[in-house]
Amino acid sequence: MAETQVLMERLEKAVIRLESLFSDSHRSIGMECGAVNGVNGGVAPYVEAFDRLLNGSVAEFLRNSKILEGDVKIHAEMVRAAFQAQRAFLLLVSQYQEPQESEMAVLLKPISDKIQEIQTFRERNRGSKMFNHLSAVTESIPALGWITVSPKPGPYVKEMNDAATFYTNRVLKDYKNSDLHHVDWVKSYLNIWTELQAYIKEHHTTGLTWSKTGPTASTASVLSTLTSGQCLPPPPPPPLPPGPPPVFDTESGKDEATTSRSALFAQLNQGEAITKGLRHVSDDQKTHKNPNLRAQGPPVRSPTKSHTPSPTSPKNSPQQSHSPLLELEGKKWRVEYQEDKNDLVITDTELKQVAYIFKCNKSTLQMKGKINSITIDNCRKFGLVFDNVVGIVEVINSRDIQIQVMGKVPTISINKTEGCHIYLSEDSLDCEIVSAKSSEMNILIPLNGDYKEFPVPEQFKTAWDGSKLVTEPAEIV
Repeated sequence: MAETQVLMERLEKAVIRLESLFSDSHRSIGMECGAVNGVNGGVAPYVEAFDRLLNGSVAEFLRNSKILEGDVKIHAEMVRAAFQAQRAFLLLVSQYQEPQESEMAVLLKPISDKIQEIQTFRERNRGSKMFNHLSAVTESIPALGWITVSPKPGPYVKEMNDAATFYTNRVLKDYKNSDLHHVDWVKSYLNIWTELQAYIKEHHTTGLTWSKTGPTASTASVLSTLTSGQCLPPPPPPPLPPGPPPVFDTESGKDEATTSRSALFAQLNQGEAITKGLRHVSDDQKTHKNPNLRAQGPPVRSPTKSHTPSPTSPKNSPQQSHSPLLELEGKKWRVEYQEDKNDLVITDTELKQVAYIFKCNKSTLQMKGKINSITIDNCRKFGLVFDNVVGIVEVINSRDIQIQVMGKVPTISINKTEGCHIYLSEDSLDCEIVSAKSSEMNILIPLNGDYKEFPVPEQFKTAWDGSKLVTEPAEIV
């Protein structure tokens, strides 16, 4: 553990130095966040293009965030640090061959740590007046994970960008008539992801391509390369140091572990002699052969037996793996445990059939023809396209769901769901949307050959009018 901790600290220091690599110390750059511009030669074109994004849209976002001050400014600095960490990673990609999977996780850790820091800040500041601003950033910052997506990272960034629009729309609604600085902030933030999509389309359409000529990337080789440079500029001022780490007595722990392991191996190496130390148990001491012992009370559990962990302890329950399923069982279509499948199609449908979609992630299903009902349960990042449903479409306990209606559907129900976009057709505009305990719901209506988005209210106000309770949305849609 101690060696791993030291290695991680060295890697973080190396990333800071890498961020300042190739920076022009004689020229003031437009972004006041220490971003490098890549003009010092030897930098791959896509790294230089990423620098232009940093000095352009990211810098503008930082300036607008500083105007708003407070939590928004602090959050924006975290975003800057996350983009700098990604820039450092792109530089590694341009100079090294692709590492092994175990090394990749270590090299990606600085970026994942920054993303985690941004998300934690939002959770710790739920009472902030700028909570919608913080939420917009938090919901979309995972877009920086595009570097691990293949073969099409661009759509992934767009998907994360769409996750922010619910909160940016709230910001616009609250401030569009009172403070245009917030409007500028929204535009500059969304522009970051728009430009990142364009950047990916131009330089990384099918994903990152590692160098073919450099050494294979590894934690050790990268650290060696970064720390051996003689002409590197001094690193920028480090952030405030974290609290002191917990003290572990590594030496005594190591000795105890070594001693215990040696004793264990010594026991195992006895072979058949290992049973010589066991005590013989006579029949009168065996519960199943002595009724008197059974009458005294329940048997004592043997400490050598392993017991089934309690179902309330998720830490001990192993993760079960299930096989993906797409089949017709009687009158029910079962679509279950599909992962990263965007070509799922059901064509042979009948009016009496129903469909049940369970625990499908990052997948898309198209259902042709006419069916009785469809249920989406416990799904994530799932897309559904269907022609006609005569009953109801239900979405339960899910997240990031997109539904497109090609024909007609009378009712769509949304329960305990975060993020649901419904694209209605011209024939389905009379559809009723019933929702409960859900958030980030948007209905897209076809207008003039395009779709216009309308958010579904989440909060309501109820008042007594003298004879009955009257409930209406708490916000203007």
